[in-house]
Amino acid sequence: MTRGSQRERDRERAAARAGGKGKNAEDGLTPEQRRERDGKALQEKAAKKAAQAAAAGSGGGAGSKGAAKK
Repeated sequence: MTRGSQRERDRERAAARAGGKGKNAEDGLTPEQRRERDGKALQEKAAKKAAQAAAAGSGGGAGSKGAAKK
């Protein structure tokens, strides 16, 4: 059975596809700094989403959630 070489080739191909993706624990930050950076990114993302929701909600019209059905 030559299945061992196939597995090794598959692992190499998967590693090549992954490239630089994935988590990088060696980014030179302490856990506290990483937590602060991630928290700031989440706040920015939430603010952006809220702004988009406000812009979409201000359009109004018959398609809005507040419209009454009969």
